Amino acid sequence: MPAETNDKLSELDTPCLLLDRDRMASNISKLKEKLRGLGVVLRPHMKTAKSQEVAKVLLEGTNGSITVSTLKEAEEFANAGITDMIYAVGISPQKLPRINRLRSSGVDLKIILDSKEQASALAKYVSETGDAIPALIELDADGNRSGVKPHDKETLLTIAETLRDGRARLEGVLTHAGASYDVEDEAAIIAAAEQERKAVVDAATTLREAGFECPIVSVGSTPTAHYAQDLTGVTEVRAGVFVFFDLVMAGLGVCTTDDIAISVLTTVIGHQKEKGWVIVDAGWTAMSRDRGTARQKVDQGYGLVCDSGGNVIDDLIMVSANQEHGIIALRGEVKDLSGDFPVGTMLRILPNHACATAAQHQEYHVIENGRYTVVWPRFNGW
Repeated sequence: MPAETNDKLSELDTPCLLLDRDRMASNISKLKEKLRGLGVVLRPHMKTAKSQEVAKVLLEGTNGSITVSTLKEAEEFANAGITDMIYAVGISPQKLPRINRLRSSGVDLKIILDSKEQASALAKYVSETGDAIPALIELDADGNRSGVKPHDKETLLTIAETLRDGRARLEGVLTHAGASYDVEDEAAIIAAAEQERKAVVDAATTLREAGFECPIVSVGSTPTAHYAQDLTGVTEVRAGVFVFFDLVMAGLGVCTTDDIAISVLTTVIGHQKEKGWVIVDAGWTAMSRDRGTARQKVDQGYGLVCDSGGNVIDDLIMVSANQEHGIIALRGEVKDLSGDFPVGTMLRILPNHACATAAQHQEYHVIENGRYTVVWPRFNGW
């Protein structure tokens, strides 16, 4: 259960992870409204949040379906009473018994695969256990990751036939427009969203024309979810980082820094005046090593610095990170900042990648209406 606390950030041990509940709720509401207008349901990806408390907010007013990236997530959310899940990482045969245990407990856990080898292993397991574990065929919409090429009809049908012959259940098709994270403007994200939509719809058509049912047609990435103009033929959207947003999403124009709902609270512990450095107690163990903005127009280093109230300090970034030490400086300028940020000053760092930074922490220190109110547990592991 969440632990009640007080509203004083100054009493927190640093570094620690802050979550602005108001920003999070606004982010969730905006995407839900967008998808309602396009006539599709949201199946949120829980890999960013990994929190039962966040899930409660996310699933309010939805059909209660989620996406997970680890079986640890599936087990944790099953304990919270969530039963409709897609495990959206290609299946390995060794994990099938663990999936079977979850399904035996009443969880409708679906898996994904993209090869005949995986389909054959699943069919063999189904024949041994009698549990027709439902599977979706993963598609490679943009050359970014794994999956069957959408127009590779031979492979699509071979997988579908292998599942059918082994009495496994084909549940649909799924893709993720990962390349949308690397584009430079709104028009390119819109194009990526249409490419993503067309990939799954075309593959579903191929399967249906061959006599296979394809009830789920699933797409998902935070950029394309926000910029999709048409989702005809799609049944659901999976997105995850939109719950918190981060500097990569801000760099793409998907959000602003005012939408970013998580930050790392840190304390100034020293200075290197001649170098213009402010030393803080949040290193890469608090922020992660993710440098996702390095390939964008504005490189935010290891994170953008805010005051303790969450207000961005222009051009002040974490330029370097050791294990437990972070180095803060002005972007492209050497200036003694010791008078502005004396030892003991508390600052917040906005993350490059919300998933990676959150993964460094075991709990969220939740802020509502600008006040620190409660601790929400989060979990890691596989």
